[in-house]
Amino acid sequence: MRNRTILILGDLLALGVITLIGFATHGEMGLSYLPRMAAAFFPISAAWFILAPWFGLFRNEIVKNAHQLWRPALVLCFAGPLAALLRGIILASPVIPIFVVVLSLTSALGLIVWRFVYYLLNRQAG
Repeated sequence: MRNRTILILGDLLALGVITLIGFATHGEMGLSYLPRMAAAFFPISAAWFILAPWFGLFRNEIVKNAHQLWRPALVLCFAGPLAALLRGIILASPVIPIFVVVLSLTSALGLIVWRFVYYLLNRQAG
């Protein structure tokens, strides 16, 4: 149970870091951007946690297998568009296709890196 909590908190942290990096690349790091950051972070987090369990991404036999590190990328192929749609609804703005692609790819990269670190830490501990 403790490991699952760490995994979930790490997922949230990874998505948060990716969100911050995304805004930083656009020069949008001030406090005035917090509502827009939230409008990106919460939908991608919600989409991730809705879809990830369907792909077994919280099951020990998947998480502890390095050959399964492709799964977060697959989930983000679906979670990214869902998150962009939710974000569009929240902001009452159109969903821009390139944003969907960038959101999906960067989130996938962030989660794969985190999940790999998690795998390495658990491999050494166990």
